Amino acid sequence: MKFETTPIPDVLVIRPRVFDDARGFFMEAFRADLLAAQGVNGPFVQDNQSQSCKGVVRGLHFQWEPAQGKLMRVTRGAAFIVAVDIRRGSPTLGKWHGLVADEHNKLQMWAPAGFARGFCALSEKVDIQYKVTGTYNARCESGILWNDPAVGIDWPLRDVQLSDKDAKAQTLAEWLARPESENFSYG
Repeated sequence: MKFETTPIPDVLVIRPRVFDDARGFFMEAFRADLLAAQGVNGPFVQDNQSQSCKGVVRGLHFQWEPAQGKLMRVTRGAAFIVAVDIRRGSPTLGKWHGLVADEHNKLQMWAPAGFARGFCALSEKVDIQYKVTGTYNARCESGILWNDPAVGIDWPLRDVQLSDKDAKAQTLAEWLARPESENFSYG
């Protein structure tokens, strides 16, 4: 695995080593020791998978109790995956990093707790798998509005489909005004 830094130091892009031949391919999609050497520590306690149609935006989601780090990858199709820093006091607060991950480049993105994550489906169908470091808790989850101008994500599609929950998500400023945001302090 090759680990690539991003303009947000805690967000990593992971490029797995792929052994490809006429039969297909093999790769290590997850290897705890190599991830831990890069500061990506689990334990990973839940695997999730979602499927979306082209133009669907899911996110920007996060959870504070238990806090969740996410390791995301595309197993079919293509998606634009995004992480947004929502940690109070962080020098990169409100900054985002995005990448196009697909079934061919096999890129993965790691974003620790304190980041809102989401994606936009770029292919007719996209399957995304992600490992998380905290089990799901509906009482302690929230989201940031996908097109919050204060964040300014440059989404590759403008005409998108959203869930009602994502369409009504709060802005980053509204999240930072909530006492729960203190769960994600920098440093």
